Amino acid sequence: MGTAMWMDLLRAFGLAFYGVVVGLLFCGVDRLLVARMQSRIGPPVRQPFFDAVKLLGKQDMVPANAVGPVFRFAPVAALAAAVTLLFYLPLGGLGGAVFAGRDDAILVLYLLLVPGLAMVVGGFASGSPYASIGAQREMVTMVSYELPLATVILTFAWRLAAMGVEHPFSLGEMAANPVWTTSGPLGIAGAVLLLLVMLVVTPGELGRIPFDSPEAETELAGGLLVEYSGRSLALFELAMAVKTVAMCGLMVTLFWPGDISRCICWAHPVGRLADFAWFALKSGLLMFFGVSLLRAGMARLRITDIVRVYWKWLGLAALAGLLLIWMDARFF
Repeated sequence: MGTAMWMDLLRAFGLAFYGVVVGLLFCGVDRLLVARMQSRIGPPVRQPFFDAVKLLGKQDMVPANAVGPVFRFAPVAALAAAVTLLFYLPLGGLGGAVFAGRDDAILVLYLLLVPGLAMVVGGFASGSPYASIGAQREMVTMVSYELPLATVILTFAWRLAAMGVEHPFSLGEMAANPVWTTSGPLGIAGAVLLLLVMLVVTPGELGRIPFDSPEAETELAGGLLVEYSGRSLALFELAMAVKTVAMCGLMVTLFWPGDISRCICWAHPVGRLADFAWFALKSGLLMFFGVSLLRAGMARLRITDIVRVYWKWLGLAALAGLLLIWMDARFF
């Protein structure tokens, strides 16, 4: 194996570690901020780390009527897909994505589906009626938020194609051509609409309030994950933590790219660390506005309301953003 391949492997392991640690940190900060906004004390920021370590040390319990191999494989597939997502995102300070490609935005859309699909398969394989209802709700939720999410990605790709970029579905090209610097007033207004759409899509992707109907602890006793325990439950929790980092990283790539080292002209090693920290800070801010504020200010929506919000309101908002960006490129 050549030096370049070893470096890519090292970056891949580093990204996996970064995704797990920062994802759990984001979860801890989110729980604390929501508690304070609701006039509660809340758990310490390190609580998700304690929970993950405790679950990893416990034995898995597989229901007697479960499909054992599928039940055990589902959390592994969820975590693997979530970690793979990070390899295609141009995270700040790493010199581009590990597996950068010409059409990686399309692959990212597919990979975002895999953790949810793994939870659906695991829920059906558990043999629990609560998990089966949760799995059905998860499938409906996934179908709902894919429309606005795909519209956002397609809008950015169309904008690059209109500019003459050779590979419009490349996330690297999207980060290198920020919408704010290549659009007029109408295009910027459309980008703001698309950013709001992405902020509301994020809690649906992550199964957070108000879009957590598939789990709904007070109705379904945990829904999808009601029969999971021990290491398998820990893997699902880690997968959602890593997916949180990936979703925030995708939003940073689309709407807030750029490294801070270029502005302050820091030396190479220090600049790389600064860029990495800057990327994490931007991701945390987007997580706060896309997840924490909604969790603190809203109650759980019914599954019919979730479909209405994503297909009707967010779908129309995403199409309006697409139209504004099209008009900006066509007439200005």
